[in-house]
Amino acid sequence: MRIALVSEHASPLAVIGGTDAGGQNVHVAALATALGARGHAVTVYTRRDDPTIADRVTLTRGVVVEHLPAGPPRPVPKDELLPHVDALAEALRRRLAADRPDVVHAHFWMSGLAAVAAAAAVDVPVVQTFHALGAVKRRHQGRQDTSPAQRIAAEQFLSRRVARVIATCSDEVAELLRAGAPRAGIDVVPCGVDTTVFRPDGPVAARTERPRLLVVSRLVPRKGVDDAIDALAALCGQASAAGAGDSGRPELLVAGGPHAAELHADPEAVRLQRRAERAGVADRVHLLGRVDRRELPALVRSADTVLCLPWYEPFGIVPLEAMACGVPVVGTAVGGLLDSVVDGATGRLVPPRRPAAAADAVAQLLADPAARIAMGHAALARTRARYGWDRVAAATEATYQQVVAEDRRRSGSRADAGVSEAG
Repeated sequence: MRIALVSEHASPLAVIGGTDAGGQNVHVAALATALGARGHAVTVYTRRDDPTIADRVTLTRGVVVEHLPAGPPRPVPKDELLPHVDALAEALRRRLAADRPDVVHAHFWMSGLAAVAAAAAVDVPVVQTFHALGAVKRRHQGRQDTSPAQRIAAEQFLSRRVARVIATCSDEVAELLRAGAPRAGIDVVPCGVDTTVFRPDGPVAARTERPRLLVVSRLVPRKGVDDAIDALAALCGQASAAGAGDSGRPELLVAGGPHAAELHADPEAVRLQRRAERAGVADRVHLLGRVDRRELPALVRSADTVLCLPWYEPFGIVPLEAMACGVPVVGTAVGGLLDSVVDGATGRLVPPRRPAAAADAVAQLLADPAARIAMGHAALARTRARYGWDRVAAATEATYQQVVAEDRRRSGSRADAGVSEAG
């Protein structure tokens, strides 16, 4: 099958950890790679954001990345890209006409707008993955939401216009249905994790005797790093009250954001450091900055637990990466975490924006090493059974095949109708 993936702001070639680079970049890169490994010819179309990069770059066997001109050839925040979607659609239309795929899979809503416009001209079905929904973002961020005003209406249009929506979790399905999307047009395929990279055996990052908590996240408020700091302060207070020495008080490592040398100039990093100072745990909070993905598994394996405390989360890849390493997760009961983390079996789920509840959950895990190890084993088994990229790619491929078959039946019906009318 010839497959076109459209990811306007999240190139699979991008460095992970920037302001607008994160889970979607990982998802698109891994999905394309897994589809290529299954014998498909995959082209990923993304917006050119660097004047020096080649028009066409081979990612891996069977997968190429093509850079389309749309707006200035430099990084542009994704919430400022809407004025360039028409240009992206036109560039994409020309490429699809020259190299027609069997199916187009759009990632994010602006990619969907470009894909629908371009694919209509060459009569190719479009599959849509939103990765995040504007209605959810607006609900949680209110006036701080920087999304274009047209986003929610555009997502509602796309959910009715495309051949199929691939939702990544049951919570997203509920949101789509609430917005009027037809249930028959939604398939559920989760995000995945590379279980050959994230695994329990392998190098372990150096650590002290202190219990280690780890957050891996972009440094944006909704990711709940503040709550992780406050939870750490509560844990340290409990340890001090119990007479524990230095080695009994946990530490918190935060991986993400700009490079370590640039943290001092990053407003969010500075704010978080001040938050730690006010909470009295500045000596226990270590902002690591951007961590190379090759080094991330060793860092995850060094943690006693990984904290994932977002206010909301469309899916959440970090919990899968932790679970694949056999490390239990303490996460918030939101979005995709409701599917991936089984409370009490593979980790613990707590209400969002409740650092005291997170602290209590962590304290219970730290106090019971046997239970923590058992949860780690269960987390590993669940991840390998459900979230390996081979499984995710196979499920995605099944959606493509069904959509293509349906499109061919419709095309055949249209052709038969045309012959009948001509006769």
